[in-house]
This record gives sequence, structure tokens and C-alpha cells, in this order.
Amino acid sequence: MTATSTPEATEPEANPAAPRRRSFGLAAATALVMGNIIGGGIFALPAAVAPYGTVSLLAFVILSIAAVLLALLFGRLARRSPVTGGLYVYPRDAFGEFAGFLSAWSYWTMCWVSIAALATAVVGYVDVLIPLHDSHALQAAVALAALWLPAVANFAGTRWVGTVQVVSTVLKFVPLLLVATIGLFFVDADNFGPFNASGDSTAGAVAAAAALLLYSFLGVESAAVSAGEVENPERNVGRASVLGTLASALVYILGTVAVFGLVPHDRLVDSGAPFADAVNAITGGTWGGTAIALVAVASITGCLNGWILLAAQMPYAAARDGLFPAPFAKVGKGGVPGFGVWAVAVLGTVLIALNYTAGPDTTFRVLVLITTFTGCVPYLLSAAAQLYWLARGTRERVRPAGLVRDLIVAALSFAFSFWLIAGAGYAAVYQGVLFLFAGIPVYVWLRGRRESAEAPDETPVDTSVKPSV
Repeated sequence: MTATSTPEATEPEANPAAPRRRSFGLAAATALVMGNIIGGGIFALPAAVAPYGTVSLLAFVILSIAAVLLALLFGRLARRSPVTGGLYVYPRDAFGEFAGFLSAWSYWTMCWVSIAALATAVVGYVDVLIPLHDSHALQAAVALAALWLPAVANFAGTRWVGTVQVVSTVLKFVPLLLVATIGLFFVDADNFGPFNASGDSTAGAVAAAAALLLYSFLGVESAAVSAGEVENPERNVGRASVLGTLASALVYILGTVAVFGLVPHDRLVDSGAPFADAVNAITGGTWGGTAIALVAVASITGCLNGWILLAAQMPYAAARDGLFPAPFAKVGKGGVPGFGVWAVAVLGTVLIALNYTAGPDTTFRVLVLITTFTGCVPYLLSAAAQLYWLARGTRERVRPAGLVRDLIVAALSFAFSFWLIAGAGYAAVYQGVLFLFAGIPVYVWLRGRRESAEAPDETPVDTSVKPSV
């Protein structure tokens, strides 16, 4: 069922992608999910969570289960509204335009900030291949190249994006899986270190580790956001979301276990390239850093390729309803919202420039801290939308046989999103709320302009009572 079942959505807006050929089959959609989940974070995650001990593996398992629940949730919601925009469309259909706008604004913010962060992360791996000699100018040039090359690829069309996504996913998935499997045969149990090295309770350590690990699972919604480009989205969005999430979780968990068992805990805590250290432990050589750097560059480039597409498609869907500036709704010959790609590339360029020209406490670093919050807001609203439809119990929307299953998935997804928002920390939530509310004037202006244009031109009528003569 499409979004036409609600008063707010008209047919042209609910299914804007219908006249265009859908570009993503199941394989490409799955690669999009995997490519956006597995970015550059996997190469640094083992060292980031090592201070908490092996309890972080438990946090990984919990997050993996929660991510699969979100994938199932988006699959169910995509059956109801198989259109581009996903996490914007679901709250809009359930709660109205304002909720849809907040979801789109929050998600869009998370996208372009994350894109700038990923482009900057390329620099460290390129430095392994080609020494940059601590030159901020060279580092900025590398980051900008990492941002703009995938942006240019997006202008070639969604079919090209899907092809790049499949190739880059294979390039990074296979080597990481080899480390995660072959490395298990070289594991030394003495390297794992203490179960809980944080000094906090087990529950507190799990929550703290999960807050760090959350960023690594952003992207589970990729197929739902791009549903208008997916063939047979009613079935393939759910399948691609679950398959991509499961495969990513497998690489994450096995890879982290292998690194924990290959690199001594005291070294891992201070490691700048934990996977490179793990490969060196397997081979006994020093070429691991170069090999992992090549994989990391391919991984992040493919991740940027997919995230740029998502960052353009979310405002595209909102702009079709008049809730984002009109240029975001324009689609090029390749089926990609060109203005949205330009916008995210320019905003990312500004953040990269700030990162390499300001001090350590830059606006860029502050914005990166709130991506967890801005990413979870659309998750929370989408889960709430599903709970709303289930509570209504409309026959054409909810099948009695699947009611209990859908209710459990939606309720747990809502609880998971709420837990992650709370775990992001007071500073991130505070700053994230401010950033979210900064979009309200945009909504007010666009909504007012649209309603003013739609209002009939009426001549004022003089209703005053004139004295009789």
C-alpha cells in the first residue's frame, strides 16, 4: 500500500519514482545497505572499544540484534509505502507533515555531517600509502577528493551508483571476512585481556561501549530510504535490509573477536590501525598496514558513494511535498536529485575546511558528536509510526496473523532507539535538540509560502454597517 491512504499525500507526491525505471535489484540493494553500514569505522572500532574489555563484544551482539529488528521494521513499513524517502514518509503518513519534516531534517543533517567525517577518515589511510608529511593542505585536498569523486559518480545515475556499490562492497567485505575467519586460527586467549576493564558495572560498560559502536550500524535504513529505486520494493527492501545487516554484523563481530585475540590488550588500546596490527600478527610481516589501507580507502569511498545518494534522496522526497526547498525535488537524467548531491557536497566541503583550518575544538567535531542523536530520531519516529498503524488496526494495513510479530518488532525498535538516544550523552542530546529545532523556521517558512500560494485570491468584503439616511 502506498502513501496515498493519508490525506496529506497526493498521488504524484506519494509515488514520484513510478515513471522511472527502478535501478536496484536485490543484490544492489543489499550492497547499498552493507556498503553504508561498513564504512571506515570498522578499521578503528576494535581499538575504540578495547578500553572496556571484551564486554564490548556483548555490546556488539546486542546492537546487531537491535539492528536486525530495525531492518525488519523498515521492511514492514516499506510494504506500506514503497517509495523514495522511507524514514521521512513513514512519520509523515502517520503523524502529519511536521513529524515528517523533523525526521527528514534530522536524517539529512546526520547524512552530510557523516559524509564529511568519512571523507576526513580517508586521510589517515592514504597517509599510509602516500606520506602526507602532516601537511594540512595535502590532507584537506585528499579529504575533498574523497568527497567529490563519489559525488561526481552520483551524477552518472542510480544504476552507476548501484554498480559502484556492489564492486566496493566486494572489495572491502572479502578481505575483512578473511581476517575475521583466518585470523581466528591464530587467536591467543591471553591477548583478550579482562572481560570488563572499564571499572564500571557490566551494564554500564555495555551501554558505554554501545554508544561508541552505534555509529557503525547507521545505514541499516538505506534500502528503505531508496525504496523508489529498488525493484519490487515491497519484498526486496525488507530482504536487502536484513541480509545486509546480518552480513555486516557477521564481519563486525568476527573481525573484532579476531583482532582482540591477535593483538595484546595493552597494545590494542593504543593502536591506530588495529586491523593492520592483526594482519601483521598473522603474517609476521609489516605489509598488513598497506593492505588494510587499500581496503580502507575502497571501503570508505564506496560508503561515501551510497551515503551521498541517501543524503540527496531524503530531501528530494520532502521537497516533493513542499517541505524542503523546491530545487531539491529536481531529478537529473540519471534519476539522481542533482541539487541534493551538490548541497551535501558543498556542506561537506565547508566542514572539511573548518576541520583543517580551525583548532581541535572545531564546529566539525561538535557536529560529529550529535550524529548519533540525529540518526536515531528518524528511527524513533518510524517505530512510533508503525506502532500507530498497529494501534489503529485497520484491516487493509495489519494482517491478524502477523499482528503480534509486528508489534514486538516495532516496540523493541522504539525501545532500542530511545535507549541509544539516551546513551548518546547529555551534551550530544542537548546539541542535537538545538540542531533539530533550528530546522523549525525552515518548515514554518516553506509551509507558509505553500499555503499562501494555494489560497484562493479573495477580495476583502466590507462588512461594516453603514448608517441609514
